[in-house]
Amino acid sequence: MTAATQPASVSFRALGTTASLLVTDPGTLEEARRVLDAELVAIDEACSRFRPDSELSRVNAAAGAVHQVGALFAEALDVALQAAETTEGVVDPTVGSAVSALGYDVTFAALRPQDVSPVRVAGPSAGWRAVEWDRVARRLRLPRGISLDFGATAKALAADRAARRAAGATGCGVLVNLGGDLSVAGQAPPGGWRIALADDHAAPDTEDRPTVSVTGGGLATSGTAVRTWRRGGRQLHHIVDPATGDIPAPVWRTVSVAAGSCVAANTASTEAVVLGERALARLRNTGLPARLVRVDGSVVRVCGWPEDTVGGAR
Repeated sequence: MTAATQPASVSFRALGTTASLLVTDPGTLEEARRVLDAELVAIDEACSRFRPDSELSRVNAAAGAVHQVGALFAEALDVALQAAETTEGVVDPTVGSAVSALGYDVTFAALRPQDVSPVRVAGPSAGWRAVEWDRVARRLRLPRGISLDFGATAKALAADRAARRAAGATGCGVLVNLGGDLSVAGQAPPGGWRIALADDHAAPDTEDRPTVSVTGGGLATSGTAVRTWRRGGRQLHHIVDPATGDIPAPVWRTVSVAAGSCVAANTASTEAVVLGERALARLRNTGLPARLVRVDGSVVRVCGWPEDTVGGAR
């Protein structure tokens, strides 16, 4: 490609993380940004656990009552319940109380990284089957004591929606990356979108990172090395095992998965972190290409994930 046909990009803070947008036609960047901004506002209003006025917060605060929910919230709930069914409850939206109990009850920016207070483990989650959901009527009832959290799926859903809608609006190739949840739509640039992998998506240097080429679908990286805090002498993170209400045993530092959508990729990468060693058999069974980095830094690749190459750009 010549310099004139290089994709245009913009990055900014959103949803407590870094949002990046790339388009193959530089003249469409402004229009694509408008689409992305609208999606980010909508998903935050519907699914934020940290906004008292969000639809999710209102539903959680009034557990036991019946709610008529909006279309986007309904889509997000469907996606979360589908993820729970697909993973047999390993990725489950009823972990809201467990995540809060571990200390992640405010935005990550507002978290106190060090805290001497003891950890309070909430115990096993009620499970997705306890959610009373009439999809056709969009009526929801949470039994008392259940709190929903869409952290494993809502950001990925926003990436998928934004990429698809921006590609439709601009007629060109689009990449949306929301804190490591990446979705592409439209015609990719020659050779595909070159994506650099890292524990921390916001780290500036990409020269020595392994890279992959993405031409369609989604790519997600879930990890335990960046969003961390301490409580009662324990190092904690945001991925919770619904079976215990606690963080899973430390096996994988990061897991990157490619799939047909960002939602599918992020569901699988989150599931792998929770499953630990069992994730290898699970990923091979699903056939999803994945790169898993152990806590000691050693790398395992499954289902055709390519050998590491370096020198790409995010």
